Amino acid sequence: MPISDELVDQLLGGCSSPEDILGKSGLLKQLTKQITERALEAEMESHLGYVKHDVQGNNTGNSRNGKSHKSVRSVHGKIDLEVPRDRNSTFTPQLVKKGERQLSGFDERIVSLYARGLSTRDIQAHFFDAYGVEVSATFISSVTSACMEEVHAWQNRPLDPIYPIVYLDALVVKSRASGTLQNKSVYLALGINTDGEKELLGLWIAESEGAKFWLSVVNELKNRGIRDIFIACTDGLKGFPDAIAAVYPNTQVQLCIVHQVRNSLRYVGWKYRKEVAQDLRSIYTASTQSEACQALDAFTEKWNEKYPAIGKSWQNSWEGLSVFFDYPKEIRKVIYTTNAIESLNASLRKVLKNRRSFPNDESVVKVLYLALHHISKKWTMPIRDWKGAMNQFIILFAERMEM
Repeated sequence: MPISDELVDQLLGGCSSPEDILGKSGLLKQLTKQITERALEAEMESHLGYVKHDVQGNNTGNSRNGKSHKSVRSVHGKIDLEVPRDRNSTFTPQLVKKGERQLSGFDERIVSLYARGLSTRDIQAHFFDAYGVEVSATFISSVTSACMEEVHAWQNRPLDPIYPIVYLDALVVKSRASGTLQNKSVYLALGINTDGEKELLGLWIAESEGAKFWLSVVNELKNRGIRDIFIACTDGLKGFPDAIAAVYPNTQVQLCIVHQVRNSLRYVGWKYRKEVAQDLRSIYTASTQSEACQALDAFTEKWNEKYPAIGKSWQNSWEGLSVFFDYPKEIRKVIYTTNAIESLNASLRKVLKNRRSFPNDESVVKVLYLALHHISKKWTMPIRDWKGAMNQFIILFAERMEM
């Protein structure tokens, strides 16, 4: 229902500063209180079946019985409400349910702040400074923990039968789950579906990686419906090639070009970074593997004296890096230019940098799941150059697409 400009002008008539509108006693807070109380009165009218002072209420067996006072939290601060009561105590308000101490939208604001990496203490400080509302750590924990059932359903949801490309990567967090502070690895599987859309397939926490761990992950993906993966891109994760071969024997494992380039540039100062990046590009954008080898030799000869670790790293990893030369340029371009996993990691690192450590593994899962849910809202378009790549996948894997 639209609000008329005349009504808005009337409401703003007595406001001369932002504080009059947004302040702790401002217009928005007053409106929230009055509208909420009016809505509660409407609920009471519906419950009793007659409006206040209506003669239809005579001898109905129930009537209004004053009001009770209740303080609730809101995004505009603490609000003192007057909640109507009925004589038979059968009225159960829906807008502000019995036992609730916050208005709709308050929980969502806590979840949103938590998803952005704010700690419980940070959220408490935010609400007190912004709205003058005190929120206990227990309450924040209960609000954010409500998502764990959703996390379980998400982690076990059915997946598409085919993902042309799947990226596997890991993040390191600090957790006190065992009583002492220790590093935990969080593994992410990011799939590119046949429509070219990014989809996070799951996340797993482990103290160490290996073939046994990765075999359980890959089997889980298969049990959830994935029957085929054409290309799996990893950052040299230990044990993953053996695990993928055991479950998806036709899947090729490609070391992630984006990771390789990023790790190479870590050795380079800003003065030479652009030039080094351009010379590296000549390796992975070469037309053939033979040309790529020549470009690698030329890079090593040019930069070996200044940055010997870069050329050595590419040579040692060449078998895994050069897999994508088996594919046409349309597919190769998608593999080496997509920043799908990199942009995801960058967003998650922004969230994690606010948290020095986590009290337990569940807290890690909550923060990352909520952050991923927030990030994925922006995944509304297929990745760049996907149509050309998908056409090539259809040609190359026609039999596997039809199985």
